[in-house]
Amino acid sequence: ITFTLIFTTIIVLGFAMPLNPPNGTWQQQFMPNLHGAIIKDITFTDSLTGYAVTNVDSFNTAYILKTTNSGNNWFNSLTDNVGFTEVQFLNNNTGYVSRLFTPPGFSLIYKTTNSGATWFTINTAGMPLGMYVLNEDTIWMAGGDFNTGIFRTINGGASWTWQYNSPSVNKIYMYNSRIGFMCNSSSLYRTTNSGVNWSPVPGGAFMDVYFIDSLTGWKANGDMKKTTDGGLNWVTQTIPSGGIILTSSMSHFSALNKDTIWGAGGQLFYGSGRFRAMIYRTTNGGDNWLFQIPDTSFGIPALGYIEFINRNSGWVYNTVRGIHTTNGGDTLFLVGLQQVNTETPKEFKLYQNYPNPFNPATNIKYSIMSNVKGQMSNIKLTVFDITGKEIEILVSRDQNAGTYLIDWNASAYSSGVYFYRLTVSNGKEVFEETRKLIMIK
Repeated sequence: ITFTLIFTTIIVLGFAMPLNPPNGTWQQQFMPNLHGAIIKDITFTDSLTGYAVTNVDSFNTAYILKTTNSGNNWFNSLTDNVGFTEVQFLNNNTGYVSRLFTPPGFSLIYKTTNSGATWFTINTAGMPLGMYVLNEDTIWMAGGDFNTGIFRTINGGASWTWQYNSPSVNKIYMYNSRIGFMCNSSSLYRTTNSGVNWSPVPGGAFMDVYFIDSLTGWKANGDMKKTTDGGLNWVTQTIPSGGIILTSSMSHFSALNKDTIWGAGGQLFYGSGRFRAMIYRTTNGGDNWLFQIPDTSFGIPALGYIEFINRNSGWVYNTVRGIHTTNGGDTLFLVGLQQVNTETPKEFKLYQNYPNPFNPATNIKYSIMSNVKGQMSNIKLTVFDITGKEIEILVSRDQNAGTYLIDWNASAYSSGVYFYRLTVSNGKEVFEETRKLIMIK
């Protein structure tokens, strides 16, 4: 594994990241003018070749898009007057795209065997809201128009078998020809006999799911969950939250192996209407998740679709644009605001930062005692320059009693004397303390 914590800078973060740290190794990419259409799915078959599908635009046109230069430029591979939903490729040549149903037409799947140079259609039995292609013969569909539920073909689409009747099923994933999962908006189902029978299992719905072997898998649906018993039980993993993290959410992920997984879906808020997307990564199967802010000057407020084809080449897109790395993303990884001690302190206290002097990051710790009613206290931790101007809001939230730690990364500021202030209030101000810190570059 290339990425290890030994070679990675990790900073505990509250409201601690400057708005414009260096962009590092992520490059911004744009789709052509889609006239209001948005990306519904995206995939890459190698470091150069990728495909994306959209819904219909303002001219009632949906697009299958292709890139042959790593996403720097995209061109139309096929258009239709009905929206597309998913794209999957079995190899560099053979791929499938599912298309919605719109009366008086019919649902279908597009297939290519020459890397998107030409496409032909496969008729379906339902409306493919979800699709999983195991091989050229075996395809599952989730959804429906006149018929609803789960459908399977074992002859490349010449005929379909109706396996499960439900109008609300919208996602399906198959680990192999026998074991798979489907879901509706709230419930998860599992099959171990190729979809002949489906049994409910705990864990809830998924937007994305992947198994590294028959026992170990992950699924994302805002939260991130892992199973080690084939999907019978799922454990929620902790993803970064707190501080400047407005939305702690995982929508899609890309697993390189049992240890290294990248994810997307969260959002940071810097105040004054400034939002930034965040990207997650774990190198131990999700026991610990870190994040980075790859697009600080791009102004991308959110990212969702993510795919890494190896340890270096990866893409993260939202509905109209994205970012790309060729060397594994930035080296700076962060974690959310951390509670380091759950014991109830006997006093409010702002500790001296350490190290001090520092360059460019320093730790700031503070303790919050319980108020009379045992309620949370409103905490504000701010940094000021030598003139008294507020330059960073590190924490601004309600917190329970305990001891907390964040780091302030001051790489965007010059050497000098700064001050940090802790203010605690419970309807009225009950504690305030200010300390001095020195940065020497």
